[in-house]
Amino acid sequence: MSVPKFEVQMLHDRVMIKVDKESGERRSSGGIVIPATVEQENRLVWGEVCGVGTHARTVKVGDRVLFHPGDQYEVEIQGEDYLVMRERDLHAIANERPEHGTGLYL
Repeated sequence: MSVPKFEVQMLHDRVMIKVDKESGERRSSGGIVIPATVEQENRLVWGEVCGVGTHARTVKVGDRVLFHPGDQYEVEIQGEDYLVMRERDLHAIANERPEHGTGLYL
């Protein structure tokens, strides 16, 4: 008897995010490497949207989003860690279809 596979669908305004690996280690403007183990309380991080609920209005799968890592729930799916949060808890979106851009690019 085979085990059925279920596709994960986000509900309402929920967004599933895969955190960028490079969001951990970073360099200061002087070139000093700051390891991922050094956490800053108010530091925002980037991640890629992997799923959106039917009521998410702005973000789409594939967008890169900026968020505070303390504002989410974590889930493990097939050995990978993802974050789940409400769309309104995102601070910025980086995508190829800007509507109200800042003039800054990743």
